[in-house]
Amino acid sequence: MVIRMIEYGNRMHDAMRGLIKRLLQDIASAGELPGEHHFFITFDTMHPDVEIADWLSDRYPEEMTVVVQHWFENLEVTDEGFSITLNFGDNPEPLYIPFMALRTFVDPSVEFGLRFEQSEPDEQQNGDIETLSVAEAPMHENAEPSGKPKSEAQVVSLDSFRKQ
Repeated sequence: MVIRMIEYGNRMHDAMRGLIKRLLQDIASAGELPGEHHFFITFDTMHPDVEIADWLSDRYPEEMTVVVQHWFENLEVTDEGFSITLNFGDNPEPLYIPFMALRTFVDPSVEFGLRFEQSEPDEQQNGDIETLSVAEAPMHENAEPSGKPKSEAQVVSLDSFRKQ
């Protein structure tokens, strides 16, 4: 097999999804988030393997951001994604989110965030991943702002390493 080009963008995406997978596995084992940690997770609701209630997909037809913070149940992580039950207005709802559907993952308590850039199939080798400032992180309407001032996180883009 001849390799024509190393697809760094895709490999970075895989590595970052692996980081999120291991993180969620640790949280599932512990049964709770440590300290003040909480996550804003934005995902593509149109991904074919996403499983959410019809009323949620009707309300969020393209993407949705969920908050994993004080209350969650049944967090189970597989190689392909994770399932979790979250509370929406006192209504527990099970969700299944494949890692390939992720768009952003943010933990504002430590100013950490990742954005998975969406690319067209012919642009797969140029897929970018960058850190996301806490101020840019989309917030689900049920999320509670921390009240702490938000500062910018360092942004890292693969574009800066490409030959011009």
